[in-house]
Amino acid sequence: MSNVPEIFGSMVFSEAVMQARLPHATYKEVVHAIHHDKRLTPEIATVVATAMKNWAVEKGATHFTHWFQPMTGVTAEKHDSFIHPTGDGLAIMEFSGKELVQGEPDASSFPSGGLRATFEARGYTAWDPTSYAFVKDGVLYIPTAFVSYTGEALDKKTPLLRSMQALNKQAIRILRLFGDTASESVRATAGAEQEYFLVDKSVYDRRKDLIYTGRTLFGARPPKGQEMEDHYFGAIKPRVAAFMKELNDELWKLGVVAKTEHNEVAPAQHELAPLFSTVNIAADHNQLTMELMRTIAKRHGMECLLHEKPFAGVNGSGKHNNWSMATDTGENLLEPGDTPAENAQFLLFLCAVLKAVNEYQDLLRISVATAGNDHRLGANEAPPAILSVYVGDELEGVLNAIMNDEAYSSAGKEPFKVGVSVLPRFPKDSTDRNRTSSFAFTGNKFEFRMPGSAQSISEANIVLNTAVAEELRRFADRLEAADDFDAELHDLIRETVKENMRIVFNGNGYDESWVVEAERRGLLNLRTTPEALPYYLHEKNIRLFEGNKVFTETEMRARYEIMQENYAKTIRIEAMTTSDMVRKDILPAVSAYGGMLAKTLTAKKALPGVDTSYEEAALKRLSELTAMTSKAADTLDEAIMQSNDITACEELSNFCRDKIFATMSELRICVDEMETITSAKYWPYPTYGEMLFSVR
Repeated sequence: MSNVPEIFGSMVFSEAVMQARLPHATYKEVVHAIHHDKRLTPEIATVVATAMKNWAVEKGATHFTHWFQPMTGVTAEKHDSFIHPTGDGLAIMEFSGKELVQGEPDASSFPSGGLRATFEARGYTAWDPTSYAFVKDGVLYIPTAFVSYTGEALDKKTPLLRSMQALNKQAIRILRLFGDTASESVRATAGAEQEYFLVDKSVYDRRKDLIYTGRTLFGARPPKGQEMEDHYFGAIKPRVAAFMKELNDELWKLGVVAKTEHNEVAPAQHELAPLFSTVNIAADHNQLTMELMRTIAKRHGMECLLHEKPFAGVNGSGKHNNWSMATDTGENLLEPGDTPAENAQFLLFLCAVLKAVNEYQDLLRISVATAGNDHRLGANEAPPAILSVYVGDELEGVLNAIMNDEAYSSAGKEPFKVGVSVLPRFPKDSTDRNRTSSFAFTGNKFEFRMPGSAQSISEANIVLNTAVAEELRRFADRLEAADDFDAELHDLIRETVKENMRIVFNGNGYDESWVVEAERRGLLNLRTTPEALPYYLHEKNIRLFEGNKVFTETEMRARYEIMQENYAKTIRIEAMTTSDMVRKDILPAVSAYGGMLAKTLTAKKALPGVDTSYEEAALKRLSELTAMTSKAADTLDEAIMQSNDITACEELSNFCRDKIFATMSELRICVDEMETITSAKYWPYPTYGEMLFSVR
């Protein structure tokens, strides 16, 4: 049994380790830099590097790496050894302050969206001291940002850190207006609930589609799926429990507070949830979590599937992003509080979030837009592609009372006014949760439920931080200029609620009537990634990111290109895998089975009075399906070839959706029916039943 207090954070160069290993003055400098976004001097960095190297070597490290998050969706690392030759045939272990603070990996082969040519290889990694270094597999990992030679962001961490600075600046302005002089910083916090599937490695290795694309491109429904709802919160199987135990141990060593684990709704589906942490640390920890899930699953003879929709007909996997704001003094700014003054401050921050989601619903949708997540959004286990905010009945009543200047039940008979002395106390988290909402208030935080399981949470939090920062900036500008703070606060909150109430929806997001109602309200319903992406470059969105110094327009245009390219590349890889499976495995297998049926039919017809209806019907239908499949495969191959000639990224992604993906969907219908007719002895791939129930 693990001694959790002993192992927790044991592989992390944390503040406690720094305090024990650094000179007191140096330690204070480092902590100040961490908590106030300051740069360390080269002299301080050298002292830290020496202490960090000595600690890492004691933990078994022989190499170090600047660990960064390029626009590939996964992490990147280049290992360098600590070894330095002494000139006498010997070597010592060295690590300089310069090596700690900055690295220079080759940037030419990472996605840049046209920011860099292939021959422009230089890129820089820069240490993020707010996210602690750690040792894993004999390597010292140093979390870093990744930028181009000319300073443009080439990663997900750089804009995330910028967005955090923007939010901090504007939130502090608001707090000062409410008389808070103690808080020195405000940090966005996040906790990412991670869903995933586990399947036996033996079946995974026989599925080309899982290997190449992460999802099944074919598969008929098994006799049993999730209909009985007996997997959700059910007893955890021994193999899965052993995997979860090792995963917890490794995460705890790295300081990741893995808190909750359970079976999810679909067979073979599970979930892990951590405690909250500062949003850039939460993003780093989630990347580590996904990496370790894959690695540890293999050690237990399983494969971890993180695709948003690995199996049709059962729930896909999401990554609920629980987001809030907290001061360095420990105050959660989305906590309703127990006093009128606290409630007034809470309502202002709440209004900033409502307005941000309403005005930038397009950006929030884009932040979760991938080819994989398009399968999931709008299905019965995920929110629709429409952004809406659930606040619960109690809070909605408060907002309606403010909007209409009406009496509220807790407020007495007078019209509902907002002010530090007159706002009544109201309950927090007093209503049921709405699991169909895309953006739900859950007592003292918002749960953004649209991100897909394979995605980095950085993208969603960049948008959230920046959009809320922008609304807080506008609020602060207005309130700082007011002669009567209470009166202006009341008017500001009332106007904001009235102008943004269309985004509030407490009903069933799965109901088709909500689609109609959302359209009536003027809310966007961007069902696919190609529909959503063009909104990214709208003028208001460029102003948002440039005004808050999160992205330049050049960086945004580069990211737009990358997102379009990623969508098209994903669909094309799936299409080529589809064609390969059909031509090399499925059609030959079905043809062989058909040949056996034909021989059986001929033999039976030679016998008087023998019923051959089964063979005749099966052979006829298989022949029809084979012809349809072959024709669809030809159409698919032609579409793939056509796509090679399309150079404009937006045109290509639309073509991939409308022609290539549509043809793949038609082809799948034929293949899935063939699977139900073909003998299991002949079918070339493990079935859904074999995969979903492979871990016993």
